[in-house]
Amino acid sequence: MSPLCDRCGEHVNRLTQQVSVMRKEIKNLRQMLDSAARAHRKHMASIQTAVSELGLCEPDKDQKPALPAPAPASSQAALEKGNIQTVPIGYISSCFSVKNGTPRQPTICGPSRAELRIQQSVFNNPEHALVGLEHYSHVWIIFLFHKNGHLSYKAKVKPPRLNGQKVGVYSTRSPHRPNALGLTLAKLDRIVGDTIHLSDIDMIAGTPVLDIKPYIPEYDSPHTRLGMGSRPYDSNTDQPTASLDADAQSDLECEKPDDFVSKECKADVPVTDSAKVCAQFSLHNALEGVKAYVTHNDLRQVSCEGKDQVSDSPKIKPPELTAERPCYGEEAYSTIAGWIREPPVGSLEVRFTPHAQRELAEFLPTHLSGTSESKRPRFKFLRSPEEAAAAIRGVLSADPRSVYRRTRCKDKLFFFTLDTADVTCWFGRGFAEVLQVRPVEQHVASS
Repeated sequence: MSPLCDRCGEHVNRLTQQVSVMRKEIKNLRQMLDSAARAHRKHMASIQTAVSELGLCEPDKDQKPALPAPAPASSQAALEKGNIQTVPIGYISSCFSVKNGTPRQPTICGPSRAELRIQQSVFNNPEHALVGLEHYSHVWIIFLFHKNGHLSYKAKVKPPRLNGQKVGVYSTRSPHRPNALGLTLAKLDRIVGDTIHLSDIDMIAGTPVLDIKPYIPEYDSPHTRLGMGSRPYDSNTDQPTASLDADAQSDLECEKPDDFVSKECKADVPVTDSAKVCAQFSLHNALEGVKAYVTHNDLRQVSCEGKDQVSDSPKIKPPELTAERPCYGEEAYSTIAGWIREPPVGSLEVRFTPHAQRELAEFLPTHLSGTSESKRPRFKFLRSPEEAAAAIRGVLSADPRSVYRRTRCKDKLFFFTLDTADVTCWFGRGFAEVLQVRPVEQHVASS
């Protein structure tokens, strides 16, 4: 090889080494850039959190806000499109600490209890937001399924009660939904300051609560919506009955009841005749829709029951007649899927071994205290071992196992936590037997 070729070879080797070094440096730069981008995202998240917290505080009087217009416009546009950022008003403290064994519906386990404390970051005086809520017996709780493990969802799901059959996600209460929102009807036991005490719940500890609404049967239950929009005896200035006193109204209601019944109970009398009779009672405006919708049997039932009624109140109609108002064509019932009432998976019989009964009897209610019993385990939410036994029966009778564990898993043992007790049971054909009830270690009372 000529000297020129040797020099070219050395030059090529040198260039190759330089290229290799540059590649390593580029790789290092890429890694540094990725780490810097991650750090930047973390800093931006912390800045957004700090800005949102500062936004809750009142602005300084001496400080002039800079460009306040764009923010409201953007927030209003986001609100109109439905793109909002939710903020939990509080977190549930429940007798269910894990998903395993938590009831799928609130009615399954009546003795289940929980507490919800309104956060001060939402309201400066959280107790003020609860004023008046004590007048209601039940409340709607809107919460987030925070233990789904992932945000994926499917259009069809397999409810456990259908034993593997698929239905649409919107015909079920599956937690795996596009927005992972949950809704439960809980019993309101009492309110202490900024804390709500609930029962009949199906939420685990740590559940983020987004909103609370009172349960109003007249609005929320179809069975009590009958005639809500057609109160003929409500005070209304547009109706001629507003000028009548109570005695006049009662006279009109009770005038010639025999003639009224005889007209209404004839099968050959058309509906228009009954409308004319109702017009004589100055109720033509309120009962005008009866002409097209109400049936002969409905009119007969209303008129025959109205025969024996006596008006005791000067302004309101007796409750018996109020419940029998015409429905204007709508049936006074609601319908549900057949598999809800008669699911393929039936209820299970729940048994306790003598050993499990003795262990459960050792637990003390949360309201009892005593130095001689300080070493015994103590409940935090449940009020007695009998209430705990009822709660265990409610959980197990509904078969809390998944479809996979029920059909394919050979392990018949099942574990779940209720309040401060770890429960061990096994499932047989048509029954569940509780084998052991031991206290959770951190909840054993120390002397």
